[in-house]
Amino acid sequence: MPSLLRTSAAKPNIIFIITDDQRYDTMGFMDKPWLQTPNMARLAREGVHFVNSFVTTSLCSPSRASFLTGRYPHCHGVINNFTPWRDDNVTFLELLHAHGYDTALIGKWHMTGKSVPDLVGQGKVNRMVSFYGQGKYFDCPLIVNGKNTESKGYITDTLTRYAIEFLGQSRKKPFCLYLSHKAVHGPFKPPERYSGMLKQVSFPDLGFINPNLPQIPGINRQRKKFKKNIQSYHEALIAVDDSLGKVLDFLDARGMAENTLVIYTSDNGYMWGEHGLLGKRYAYEESIRVPHLFRYPRLVPKGGRKVSEMVLNIDLAPTLLSAADIAPPDIVQGRSYLELATGKSVPWRESFLYEYFKDPLFPHPPIQAVRTREWKYIHYLNSQFPDELYHLSVDPKERHDLAKDPAHTSIKKKLKVELERLKRKYAC
Repeated sequence: MPSLLRTSAAKPNIIFIITDDQRYDTMGFMDKPWLQTPNMARLAREGVHFVNSFVTTSLCSPSRASFLTGRYPHCHGVINNFTPWRDDNVTFLELLHAHGYDTALIGKWHMTGKSVPDLVGQGKVNRMVSFYGQGKYFDCPLIVNGKNTESKGYITDTLTRYAIEFLGQSRKKPFCLYLSHKAVHGPFKPPERYSGMLKQVSFPDLGFINPNLPQIPGINRQRKKFKKNIQSYHEALIAVDDSLGKVLDFLDARGMAENTLVIYTSDNGYMWGEHGLLGKRYAYEESIRVPHLFRYPRLVPKGGRKVSEMVLNIDLAPTLLSAADIAPPDIVQGRSYLELATGKSVPWRESFLYEYFKDPLFPHPPIQAVRTREWKYIHYLNSQFPDELYHLSVDPKERHDLAKDPAHTSIKKKLKVELERLKRKYAC
C-alpha cells in the first residue's frame, strides 16, 4: 500500500476522531433529516463512507484498545471495562511518534490501570489531555500532560479547544491527533444550547424488554426515562458535529485539508429497544456496527464514494501506519483499507470474528459470533441461551432466528466451522 502515497515526499497529517456509543445510522444523512449533523454529511460527501464498519467487541475499553493496537481484545488483554491496559501494548500513536510525527491524545482514555498513563512522560506522545474513567459532561477535571487541571464548560467543547490548540502549533513535522470524545455515552447530557432541541421528534417507544436475555442493572429506571434519554443522546451528538466542523474548518483556514487524513468513527453502537435491549455488548447489528467516514483529498480527490466491504476497528492502526509509509508490526491483526478507499478492487475478508467477554458488573453472557456478508451466527458461551442464526441479506433487522430451522442446518454447520477457523486465525 505505501506505493499509493509516493506521489509526494510529504507524509500526511492524521486526525482520528472517535465518539462513544454512536451507532452506524446516527447521522443526519442516514434518513434522519431531523438530526442536524451537516459536518458528518460533509465528510461523507467529500470523502468515503464505509457503510459496513464493525467493532470486534462492542464495549468501550476493548474496542478502543483494538483501534489503538490493531489487535483483538483476547490478544491485547483489555477484554472488558475493568481489565487494565498492558504497558507492553504498542499503539499507532507511539509508532508514528517514533517515525517523526508530533502526536496528541486528547479526550477519553477509558482503560483501567493505576491511573491514566502519562504517555508524554513515557515519551510516547507529545501532548495528552484526558480524564479519569467516564469523566463529566460539565466542568470535567482533566489530566494535562500528567497534571490535574480544572476545566469549565461542556466537555465536547473543551476537548475541541485543546484539539485546535494542538493543530495550530508551529511545527516542521507531520502530526497525528487522536480526538476521543466522551459523548455520546450516558448519562446523556447535551449542552445547554441544544437541550430540548429535539423534543418534538417522535422517537420510537422502547417497547418489550426480552425476558429471555439478562438486562443491564437499573433497566426499569431506563425504561421510565427512555424518551428523555434518546432525545438527549441525539442532542449531545449535534455538539459532536459542531466539534467536527471546527476541526474541518480549521484545516481549510490553514490550507492543510489536502494533505490531512481525517477518519471519524465510534467505539461501538447502541441499541434503543431493538431485540428488546438497551445498550451494547450483544452481537446484533445496532450494537456492533459503527459510523466510519474517511477523507484524504490527496489520495482520494473525488469524494462521495461508498465502500461496502467489511472493515473493522483492528484495521485502523495498519491503515494509519500505511498512510505514513510505516510497515505495521507483525502482531497487528487488521489490515490497511487505503486501497478500498481509492476504489481499487482488492481481495478482502468475507467474514469476521466477534467476541464479548464476561464483565463482572453486568450479567450478559460471553459471546462468540461470526458475521459474513450474508449471514450471522451467534454462540453464547457457558450459557443456557441457544445459538442464533440470521440471514442478513433478507432479514437485516435480525428478527427471524433460523437456528432451529431444519432447512438451515447446513449453513449453521458451515458457520460454526468458520467460527472455529477464525478463532485459530486470530489466536495469539
